[in-house]
Amino acid sequence: MMMVSKEQYHCHVCGICRIGGRENFFHCSKCGCCYSKVLKNSHACVEGAMHHDCPICFEYLFESRNDVSVLPCGHTIHEKCLKEMKEHCQFACPLCSKSVCDMSKAWERLDAELATLSNSFDDKMVRILCNDCGAVSEVQFHLIAHKCHNCKSYNTRQI
Repeated sequence: MMMVSKEQYHCHVCGICRIGGRENFFHCSKCGCCYSKVLKNSHACVEGAMHHDCPICFEYLFESRNDVSVLPCGHTIHEKCLKEMKEHCQFACPLCSKSVCDMSKAWERLDAELATLSNSFDDKMVRILCNDCGAVSEVQFHLIAHKCHNCKSYNTRQI
């Protein structure tokens, strides 16, 4: 007799059994795996998103028994690994460097902090690439951070 206390179901497309109840999941053909229905109309599809190792602990995600999070960029990571990243103040995807959560409040605090500091490099301009929106822009150099003119993110790098 089969135990169904964990609401196991078999996904014929994935070819493996999952837990959590079939009614709570859908299979994304592009990503190649089952996701929570909560993500059905909002996840960013990344081909084969679950068919790789967690970028933190290197466990193969498709067969993992640990909970997996889908980041806003579409990359996947174990929930516990994401939590550990955040505890160490790492808020960028380890694969593509996009922000893993809404950072707008942090950017507002950084705006306020930078406004109190004098910048001795008022005439120096630098080119930056925004990791969040992909925009390239020329901004005033600052020792602390460079703000994207397009999306207002400080998740940038000098190029």
